[in-house]
Amino acid sequence: MPITRSILSATAVTALALGTATALAAPASATPNTTPEKVCGSGYKTVNSAAVGSRGTVYLTYNSANGKNCVATIRSTPGTATDMSAWIYVPDTETYDEDYGRYTSYAGPTYVYGKAHCVDWGGSIGNVSIQITGSNCAARAEHRVTTVR
Repeated sequence: MPITRSILSATAVTALALGTATALAAPASATPNTTPEKVCGSGYKTVNSAAVGSRGTVYLTYNSANGKNCVATIRSTPGTATDMSAWIYVPDTETYDEDYGRYTSYAGPTYVYGKAHCVDWGGSIGNVSIQITGSNCAARAEHRVTTVR
């Protein structure tokens, strides 16, 4: 019987080690763990987006039921907390909202009433930021600027 116990013990240790290694392994594909609709809430639909370099994306969403826009910056690969931001501004009404901090996955949500108004919006992840001005203004072309500090 001592041999049987040794084999069972070895098998159990191997299974435990394999299970631990599997649990600690990185995911096979690096994908965000949320969506702009989840960050902004029920009724919000993505109407525009802009890449923050290769680090993630800033999303502009709109809720037709309440006339509000929302911005969320979502990392491509969640990880260690890093400086992130999401902001939105309505020049006509001088209404502004922002979220800035150290986050592992996303910054935001930020909200303004934007129905029938042009909006400026953007965000940052680490040292890369994107700013979009004159957005969602019918035929008027928006302007995008990406900055690396």
